Amino acid sequence: MSEFTADGTEFTADGTDRTTTLKLSGLTCDHCVAHVTEELKNLDGVKNVSVVLNKGGQSVAFVVSDVVLDDAALAAAIDEAGDYTLDAVERDIA
Repeated sequence: MSEFTADGTEFTADGTDRTTTLKLSGLTCDHCVAHVTEELKNLDGVKNVSVVLNKGGQSVAFVVSDVVLDDAALAAAIDEAGDYTLDAVERDIA
């Protein structure tokens, strides 16, 4: 069962965690990973972030949250982190 906060953000009333998978381009080092991780952790509802670096290819970030994360907020966080590109967003809603 989903409910909504005052600002319209959807969250799960049953405490179910949601995993959002982000496919990213432009990450080349551990500093890139740290910047992306920091910005994603700053989003409301995010509980954990894990980034798998693929130098020269598409890296993947797994974001665990208790809310449905907004695509625009995810893109803004990636943009704020540096010169990286959010290529795709996939959601695994339990």
